[in-house]
Amino acid sequence: MIRRPLAAAALALCGVGAVACGGAEVSGTGASAPAASSRHGRPAAPQDQAADTASAGTAAPTTRTAAASETEARPLAGKVVVIDPGHNGGNFRHTREINQLVDISNQKKACDTTGTSTNDGYTEAAFTWDVSNRLAKLLRAQGATVKLTRTSSTAWGPCINQRAAVGNKAKADAAISIHGDGAGANLRGFHIIMPKKIGGPVDRVVKDSARLGTDVRDAFHDGTGLPYSNYIGRQALNYRSDLGGLNLSTVPKIFIECGNMRNAKDAARFKDSAFRAKMARSLAKGLENYLTSAR
Repeated sequence: MIRRPLAAAALALCGVGAVACGGAEVSGTGASAPAASSRHGRPAAPQDQAADTASAGTAAPTTRTAAASETEARPLAGKVVVIDPGHNGGNFRHTREINQLVDISNQKKACDTTGTSTNDGYTEAAFTWDVSNRLAKLLRAQGATVKLTRTSSTAWGPCINQRAAVGNKAKADAAISIHGDGAGANLRGFHIIMPKKIGGPVDRVVKDSARLGTDVRDAFHDGTGLPYSNYIGRQALNYRSDLGGLNLSTVPKIFIECGNMRNAKDAARFKDSAFRAKMARSLAKGLENYLTSAR
């Protein structure tokens, strides 16, 4: 959940996708072909003729064929993806640190927040950690190099400016920050957050970020069946200029609020391990679509 900074006393928990190679085909002319001869000038034995025929009809795989097979098996080879699991499990124990202000280009904001949770205590930090690691495994299996902005779900931070820096340093082809929202209980659905031009570092990747956002939105909607948010954005697309993770990014980047953790229907899906796996597969598909499309 993306929130405004919270006072220290309130930070205990925010409420709120084998190639066969054939030989050249020889067309018959209707005339009988001459008997095949061996290398020594005598007629070839039947077994030699059979071997010659088999050899002529089966070409060895070429380097180009092998490369094509590899591309099909690992479509994201050579691509770099940075995944940002929103918040961290130990943030609530470090209120002073996460309340410190950091520069996000057009303003200053708190280093981080604690995030939200379902009404029965399943935290956003735990959810984002689980889905992010599932997603990372899927992308690596497709050949991508994947980096996460945090290495556990028990520590605090990193700050929002540091999270953006991970993607920038990696020169990521795409970056995604995963969240769950904490809106009113009667509100539900997912939405994508994309950057606006602010006269800052993100300006040059705003257009690419919008394409990334649309591809991920479509795949997530198709793959999970979750509805578009009924309370923010238009057709689940929302543009913001107040998020440090976006404002400071020099690579195409988006946030996704996977649903509203305070809504009973959405929360049930957040807590379902099999459904979290479905979310991860859908996100992987969206990233693959963006990274492999010709534009």
